[in-house]
Amino acid sequence: MIYSISFVIIIFKIKYGNWVTHFLSERKYLYMLSKFYPDLLVDTIMDISLDFLRANNISGLILDIDNTLVATHTKEADEKLISWANRMQKNGIKLCIVSNASLKRVTLFNEKLKIDAIHRAYKPSAKGFLKGAEKMSLTPLNVAMVGDQIFTDVYGGKKAGMKTILVKPIDPREFFFVRLKRYPEKLILKSFYKKRGKKV
Repeated sequence: MIYSISFVIIIFKIKYGNWVTHFLSERKYLYMLSKFYPDLLVDTIMDISLDFLRANNISGLILDIDNTLVATHTKEADEKLISWANRMQKNGIKLCIVSNASLKRVTLFNEKLKIDAIHRAYKPSAKGFLKGAEKMSLTPLNVAMVGDQIFTDVYGGKKAGMKTILVKPIDPREFFFVRLKRYPEKLILKSFYKKRGKKV
């Protein structure tokens, strides 16, 4: 319920400017909006540096699958992804998949990676994220969520008290409901860049 209300208020505020402040103070609005800001934006998971993780005391990564690790319709992890995962683990970074996908989808995808995994996580609920941290024997403060969606991965990770890393979607061919969220995501990122003095 709170997620839905926040979603509507944020979109109206970004789109229609000060009109929303008649009903919601600017301070409260900015606090609400910050729940959707990632801590780091990268093009792909390959751009996540060990230096960033160490500087932020991150010892574990919670990973979304679809359009984060692979394109939505890719069934298995490729060699490049497996190599990345091995490198992270060799450098002391634990990994856990937290996905809204089915058990069959997650199990098949994880056959080669062989890392901890949670299916049907019901993101953006914090429960799946916290369970992922528990599987890695880490506290949320030492975990970062990596995903391609603001309203599930970033928002859910922040609710769980984790750092969040937003990656660009790999493939534009997405499920209809996901495509519906991409426009408001662009509006939030526009606000995010403006706050940091960057060009969109």
